[in-house]
Amino acid sequence: MPKINTKLDDIYILGIETSCDDTSASIIHNGKILSNIVATQKIHEEYGGVVPELASRAHQQNIIPVVDAAIKKSGIKKSAISAIAFTRGPGLMGSLLVGTSFAKSLSMSLDIPLIEVNHMQGHILANFIQDGDMTNPEFPFLTLVISGGHTQIVKVSNYFEMEVLGETIDDAAGEAFDKSAKILGLPYPGGPLIDKYAKMGNPKAFKFTKPRVDAYNFSFSGLKTNILYFIQKQEKENPDFVKENLYDLCASIQFTIAEILMDKLKNAVKNTGIKEVAIAGGVSANSEIRERFRRAEKDWQWKSHIPKFEFTTDNAAMIAIVGYLKYKEKIFSDISVTAQARYRL
Repeated sequence: MPKINTKLDDIYILGIETSCDDTSASIIHNGKILSNIVATQKIHEEYGGVVPELASRAHQQNIIPVVDAAIKKSGIKKSAISAIAFTRGPGLMGSLLVGTSFAKSLSMSLDIPLIEVNHMQGHILANFIQDGDMTNPEFPFLTLVISGGHTQIVKVSNYFEMEVLGETIDDAAGEAFDKSAKILGLPYPGGPLIDKYAKMGNPKAFKFTKPRVDAYNFSFSGLKTNILYFIQKQEKENPDFVKENLYDLCASIQFTIAEILMDKLKNAVKNTGIKEVAIAGGVSANSEIRERFRRAEKDWQWKSHIPKFEFTTDNAAMIAIVGYLKYKEKIFSDISVTAQARYRL
């Protein structure tokens, strides 16, 4: 039986995140960040997307120095760690296996509890990290979760009770950004570049389709196809069309994606009556989406909760905060736990 710290006012959690192509480790003390180290993998840029085998190899190289750096920056000793929280899934299996195996081994060597975390739950509960002026939502609240692989509207009744009200039936919002960027000839990852160039363009210069999908579900494959056919048609008439209109194209694409997301979220708020609303996931770092969220607080009387940029993309602080909340409830994992590439909320 692992050692359990009975002093619930003095809990140190080591969080480990390896779901995709970022190796991250974080130390949280009673919900407050002491360190949050992220090692990114630049090698995928030359392939135009994440290569799973290369990602898992890079995790193997990075995980020991990243965890060591997180512990050193926190100013604590390994012996002070109360438990280890790790991402069990969803994600790339090879990447998840590296983090899972390391967390299990370190848990056994230190004789402390192991805590599995759903990656998406981590994104949502990142809103409860104690850092600066971040405000924590009150239950129940709605969360728009937008990332490279997921787009969901989730009703959160408490830390561990979450219901997916709607989700994408094909591509996620992050994929729509990156694939649109690829159509425009922009390098990977293209989403941040669209955001950058959109600031200099006219968001209403070009009109793209907004797919009609039932209830609170999303679809972005039709938008991607619409953009592709539009560009192909324009380039037949003018080979320099994209180059001459890049800023307006980026602004119009970003405007359309943000419209799709906000329309669905507004309906969910209206129909549920829940006015506490948060965003989460890597795509929530997009400036247009964040600005729409801020305006909605005034225009629609929401109470909006927007995490800091560093807690939106894949990072271990969001895993550590879930570990902290689970530790207080003594929700631990058996050492036989395994990684799951598909792991629903």
